[in-house]
Amino acid sequence: MGRSEMEVDARSGYCAATRTFRSKRADVPLPADKEVDVVSFLATRRHSGVIALVDAGSGRRITFAELWRAVAGVATALAAPPVSLRKGQVALILSPNSVHFPVAALTAMSLGAVLTTANPLNTPTEIAKQVADAGPVLAFTTRELLPKLPLSHDLRVVLLECTRLPADDSDPRIVATIEEISATPPDPARRKYRVTQDDPATLLYSSGTTGPSKGVVATHRSLISMVQIIMTRFRLEDSDKTETFLCTVPMFHVYGLVAFATGLLGCGATVVVLSKYELPEMLRAINTYGVTYLPLVPPILVAMVAHPKQLPLGQLHKVLSGGAPLGKELIEGFREKYPHVEILQGYGLTESTAIGASTDSAEESRRYGTAGLLSPNTDAKIVDPDSGEALPVSRTGELWIRGPYVMKGYFKNIEATQATLTPDGWLKTGDLCYIDEDGYLFIVDRLKELIKYKGYQVPPAELEALLLTHPEIMDVAVIPFPDREVGQFPMAYVVRKKGSNLSGREVMEFVAKQVAPYKKVRKVAFVTDIPKNASGKILRKDLIKLATSKL
Repeated sequence: MGRSEMEVDARSGYCAATRTFRSKRADVPLPADKEVDVVSFLATRRHSGVIALVDAGSGRRITFAELWRAVAGVATALAAPPVSLRKGQVALILSPNSVHFPVAALTAMSLGAVLTTANPLNTPTEIAKQVADAGPVLAFTTRELLPKLPLSHDLRVVLLECTRLPADDSDPRIVATIEEISATPPDPARRKYRVTQDDPATLLYSSGTTGPSKGVVATHRSLISMVQIIMTRFRLEDSDKTETFLCTVPMFHVYGLVAFATGLLGCGATVVVLSKYELPEMLRAINTYGVTYLPLVPPILVAMVAHPKQLPLGQLHKVLSGGAPLGKELIEGFREKYPHVEILQGYGLTESTAIGASTDSAEESRRYGTAGLLSPNTDAKIVDPDSGEALPVSRTGELWIRGPYVMKGYFKNIEATQATLTPDGWLKTGDLCYIDEDGYLFIVDRLKELIKYKGYQVPPAELEALLLTHPEIMDVAVIPFPDREVGQFPMAYVVRKKGSNLSGREVMEFVAKQVAPYKKVRKVAFVTDIPKNASGKILRKDLIKLATSKL
């Protein structure tokens, strides 16, 4: 009996026969031709869009025709000596957001090279470690970030600059600037490698919020399916109107790369690129360029709600939030202050090539605390971490997902791949979740982040949500603190609101009145901010290191 013939509950998406959940959203079509790469897929999409990219700072505009000419020109230049970039080789982008970033990314993937990206805030040691692991032969970077690259003459460099390379440039690694080689006439006679949907396209390093960062390999099929999901989610191909997205999220991150440096360029939308997030610059760009969609991480949303005045948002009609589910108080606070703007949410991992579930309307977002409905083409299981049993509706366990966008595996790490991917394609997310009777996914916590107090399991996210209801707390993170007698107990790092004199004892008493004894916060430290990664997820490992450094 095929999956379509099995009885699936229309309300929840649950199939009792297979003990799996099926997405309630309609599947998106994927190309039947296996010999198509994500860049060809994007470049051949039909749309009425004119402007592809806008530099928010300078106002420079790049049309779709100019974009694809630049990609073809840079590809021709890099396929030839001295770089001779070939299929399967790795190309690195070390850069803040810029209009050059998508050109570099699309060029590398069009040649069959594997794209890896690095956070420009990383230290030279961290970047050297990634370079040693990934083994790139080419790096796209800026003049300012060049000193962060390891001194290796095997690593050729293209500068992401709007100038020509000075004749007297003394760095032998630099071969050109992207501006000058983008004007290279495309060579139809150059050798083109056969790139299939099964070939690796990206090698992105996971955020490592709970452990060491690992290289995540995604295929061209992974990216193509996610592009289709993104375009369907925003219904961009069904509209005659050109939507304008402001890219505030980093393009080196999976969401920024897949959505803003690739996906949206296949449907005619305009992407306004903000090189660095600052609230005044974000507001200026929204109003100057008629931005209609704004992606944000939760801390920016908090700042917009907490601002003493209603911020001018021009034509903006949708905010896209990711990184962590939003609570009722924050959603309602935003709606009250900005009633004409809808909030949409998304859930995903680097390993799932971005979005695994989402809310796609204001009505769906009113299901407070949810990460949304499963993405199209997605199956899910909720698995008991102890017994391995697949669980039914409204039972909490580890979320497993399966779909065409799931990673191929971890780079040069068979052990980690086998621990995370099952032979039949299930991705073990490490997130404790449940799916309710209407098919909505709720994230309870990270499986690895559960605090083990005398054998009881305490989810940090539950205590964080409670603490954020305190009128004097701006932000908070809860971590496990080691203890010889009880194993671990909850410790809270708290950011007080301006003017607050809240004490640690008051924080502990606030929690103690509202939770079971084993969930009590038993240690408090005050900090000026909570460390988070680019997608807004709390870096608990940094706080655990800080808390235990004096033990």
